[in-house]
Amino acid sequence: MPHLQFEINKKISQETKENFVKEIRKTFSEIMDTGTDHIAISIREYNKYNLTIGRANPNDDICLMNLDIREGRTIQQRRELALRYMSIVNELFEVENRNQYITFTQHSGEDFHLIEKYLDKWATGEDPLA
Repeated sequence: MPHLQFEINKKISQETKENFVKEIRKTFSEIMDTGTDHIAISIREYNKYNLTIGRANPNDDICLMNLDIREGRTIQQRRELALRYMSIVNELFEVENRNQYITFTQHSGEDFHLIEKYLDKWATGEDPLA
């Protein structure tokens, strides 16, 4: 059950958030070759000066992403996901690519729990809730 966390230093409209979540979930499913029902997404909005990246100007919009995923994905999959997410953030949240930062944290499947069960190791084409 990935937990995909997005922190941004501006307010985002409800419509934009709805489109964003749909794109994020779809993209994760495509690249990571999995279903969508177990994908958790958080969007946290902060005031302008509550997020920083050293290379950004203090007035810039910034987006920090923490992506908690299961072990087993390749560096190629993670890199493709990172680049696609940066593109989505750029397009929908209007944050310059250079003002985005992504951290992946990988966990064993048994670190992710739903009411039905904990998740197993990742397998290509899986439906984790089946």
